[in-house]
Amino acid sequence: MSYGAGAALQAAVYQALQADVALDGLVNGAIYDAMPAGRVPELFVSLGAETVRDRSDQLNGGAEHRFVVSVVCEATGFARAKTVGAAISDILAGNRLPLARGRVVFLVFDRATARRDTQKNLRRIDLRFRARVEDDQN
Repeated sequence: MSYGAGAALQAAVYQALQADVALDGLVNGAIYDAMPAGRVPELFVSLGAETVRDRSDQLNGGAEHRFVVSVVCEATGFARAKTVGAAISDILAGNRLPLARGRVVFLVFDRATARRDTQKNLRRIDLRFRARVEDDQN
């Protein structure tokens, strides 16, 4: 197995989201790899959990990364969060992101879970993606 390209994939996902002008306009730059201290904006995007499985072959190390990008919104409904979620899916799904190490073989949308936290008046959508990455440094 190779987890060698894990950091490169995370950086590429973050950079792709940060660089998208339409997404930036929706969230006013509130895209986080690490959550900031203190109060966060009422609508933001955050990179989340990741699970990685070996997908090495005889020639290359490789892995399948299943990762989450979350949209969190203080709103009474899901409309704003779903608009942001659709933008994220459009940016990432099918994108062969350039990596500092390794290469993306495929990146696909897997599923999304939308839920509400009525105590905090939050709406949250967790978008799950699958990326197959080859790492030729193994």
